[in-house]
Amino acid sequence: MVRLSLVLPPKPDDRWDLAKQMGVTDAVIHPLEIGDGKTDWSYDDLLGTKNWLENAGLSFTVLEGSVPLSDRVRLGLEGRDEDLAVFKEFIRNCGRLDIPVVCYDWMAGVRWARTGAHVEERGGSLTTEFDIGKVSGGPEFDVADVSHEQLWEAYKHFVTEVGPVAEEAGVKLGLHPDDPPRESVRGIPRIATSVENYDRILDMYDSEYHGVTFCQGNFTAMGADIPEAVRQFGDRIHFAHFRDVRGDADRFVETWHDNGPTDMQAAMNAFVDVGFDGPVRPDHVPTMAGEDNSNPGYHTKGRLFAIGYMRGLLESAEGSR
Repeated sequence: MVRLSLVLPPKPDDRWDLAKQMGVTDAVIHPLEIGDGKTDWSYDDLLGTKNWLENAGLSFTVLEGSVPLSDRVRLGLEGRDEDLAVFKEFIRNCGRLDIPVVCYDWMAGVRWARTGAHVEERGGSLTTEFDIGKVSGGPEFDVADVSHEQLWEAYKHFVTEVGPVAEEAGVKLGLHPDDPPRESVRGIPRIATSVENYDRILDMYDSEYHGVTFCQGNFTAMGADIPEAVRQFGDRIHFAHFRDVRGDADRFVETWHDNGPTDMQAAMNAFVDVGFDGPVRPDHVPTMAGEDNSNPGYHTKGRLFAIGYMRGLLESAEGSR
């Protein structure tokens, strides 16, 4: 069944209590940043986080965010196999700790791109935007000679190397779409940009452990029909981000979950209809009154609203079957 989940900090605070008070026990963890651009995803750190969560009545359901996947791997550059060895050991550690899902991305150089974080939505709440017309500058490093086909080759190399490790470890890999899902950003090519490209991605390694993080906002920006895409990918969806945007891959703004163009009831119905048995979390919520917008999309009040809204949709979807 669909399991509502939340991004929670790796150390306890009142957000852990709020999650449990809302009936949410599936935790999505972003590993701690420990300085100099490094993230602590060591076995001991993950074990400590898992024990802490379980002692509090929560489950470590998804690890997402800054996983140890380098741009040398994404771009197929020299040294990628050395970096792949690190990622494989990371996946083995997740398996040893029974962390069932890892969310990762294939965005080299420029990751999640936004050009504004103070766009007014309903009642003066604040959301983020992307506008390609406001993007300036070049890539962070020289990738002028990297083509889309090189990214495809690099991805095939990655998944054929890592797929068997994930299967053996019992860890499901969910590829997040490129955000925004454009052919390139600042000259750096991207490939996780369309439903058709995801078909090609999934065909590269046909395994229940190689699948999709179904981020609704990105698939909406691709122009996809959300319920249809959920039904198409079916059991290859390992994790979902429930969100909406208004616009396309060149220009969009985040919306309230109940104030965008997508039929969110139809989307939830599709997850129930395909028998999705995994975590779904609210994503990129508006910043509300009294919040400082220091972490756009991830403040607490909007997520409280989103969980209540999603729970209502889920109860309706399950009741209509």
